Amino acid sequence: MARPKEFDERAAIGRAMDAFWARGYEGTSTQALCEATGLGRSSIYNTFTSKHELFMRALDHYAERGIVLRTALLEESGTGVERFRALFSYTIDEEVTHHGRGCLVVNTVAEFGDRDPEIKARIDADTARHLTLLSACAREGQLDGTIDSAREPGDIAEFAHSTVAGLRLMSRRGAGRRAMEGVADIALHAIAAK
Repeated sequence: MARPKEFDERAAIGRAMDAFWARGYEGTSTQALCEATGLGRSSIYNTFTSKHELFMRALDHYAERGIVLRTALLEESGTGVERFRALFSYTIDEEVTHHGRGCLVVNTVAEFGDRDPEIKARIDADTARHLTLLSACAREGQLDGTIDSAREPGDIAEFAHSTVAGLRLMSRRGAGRRAMEGVADIALHAIAAK
């Protein structure tokens, strides 16, 4: 009879996610993962098989949490332009609160580029989900008259997604709230109905 696991696997993935988020993939040693999760090396490797697999599970956990949070945020806001304003404000608040930790997905793109096909596939899937969500917000904003109707919703979604990534990178390099709010204001002006 197999021995039951004596730890909460989801909680361990969440703690590993925080370790990778703080240090990146290469900067997070197996010992750091042991300390973060409270697990021994054998438990990590028996459960997750490798550091790479644990990283992919942590990235999945982060992406799922992120899409749920952003969907809720965008659904509770008002007009199209108000939804984009809420997204940019949330991003800035999160960066100020976490002192420039950035986004695990953006950090992973910066670290890996497209050299790891498994990680790239996960990032591509996460990006597609966000672009679908943002395209819907853009279309709704065009219908309510607050988003520029001369632009393609998909282009607006790409622009907003890139703006969020840019705000995250600004924060990582030490930019303050005022600078990030200036960029968000320019982005909102660019997509708002004239």
